[in-house]
Amino acid sequence: MALVVVTYVAGALAALSTLAGTILIEREWVVVISRGHPPAVLTGINSVIRRIDLSCSLLAPLFSGLVISFASVQASAAALAMSAAVAVGMQYWLFVSFHNGVPILAADKQLRAVEASMPRLETTVSSVESDTTTTLALDWKARLAKQLSVASCWESWMVYVRQDVVLPGVALALLYFTVLSFGTVMTAALDWKGVPAYVISLARGFSAIVGIGTTLLYPLVHSGLSTLRTGLLSIWMQWFCLLVCVGSIWAGTGVASAWMLMAGVVASRLGLWMFDLSVMQLMQDGVPEHERCVVAGVQNSLQSLFDLLTYIMAIIISDPKVRMPIYHESMYVIMYTQ
Repeated sequence: MALVVVTYVAGALAALSTLAGTILIEREWVVVISRGHPPAVLTGINSVIRRIDLSCSLLAPLFSGLVISFASVQASAAALAMSAAVAVGMQYWLFVSFHNGVPILAADKQLRAVEASMPRLETTVSSVESDTTTTLALDWKARLAKQLSVASCWESWMVYVRQDVVLPGVALALLYFTVLSFGTVMTAALDWKGVPAYVISLARGFSAIVGIGTTLLYPLVHSGLSTLRTGLLSIWMQWFCLLVCVGSIWAGTGVASAWMLMAGVVASRLGLWMFDLSVMQLMQDGVPEHERCVVAGVQNSLQSLFDLLTYIMAIIISDPKVRMPIYHESMYVIMYTQ
């Protein structure tokens, strides 16, 4: 039991660390190193990063499945733990090497510190001295408690709400409130319909391949349209593809319905990932530098919340014969286009 608890805690910490690194790279470093270049440079970097992410999401289960299939449980656990340790060390080395190899990142950090301190310079001298004295008196534990306080979280949400790109961000977060993806809920539903496991695996692989192909298509579409128009086009593309999923309801409960459902979900990945890239670039361009990481953190929190609500919805509507989740996903996408 203790080992299970330790495993879950370690997994949660790893997820938080990965999220922090993702925010730092996608919302901060990418914007800094592309500064002074044409917008196409930022678009290309975003596409490459998402392509790497989707490729890893495709290859990681394949690697894990091969290890588990040809080794015992103990040997598989040891091999996966060793590979994870090596990956963490390599990731840390790449982080440090890249940061030290690009001097503009350190310079940009100092610039943000100066910009963040400018509002306080406009206050009276006495208040500045008081704030400085208070800050110096706080030790690292007090500063950590201050950062994790409810007031700090509320302030972060207020920063997020007052951004011009809050509506596209909320639209992207709502897309996580769905069962129309090859996650555990849809996999269980397809298994209930009698779809073989290897067919589900192939469909999941095709879905990832479509996502990777989208990262190649996005720079081409973006070069002829603005970021906002690319996002609108992509969300309409996703909606038209999801109409196939809605049509699967009238195809009965057999294998044909399952094939239509899988085809619609696979095709909708084209619009989904293009919309994801569009919203990310809108936030990179439209959020002030000193608030960019805060906004990205709140955005990921909102996405995680709607992802959690998906599983709650699956618990409440647990009967596979009920098609309400498919309807609500399609209606959400219609609202995003308005």
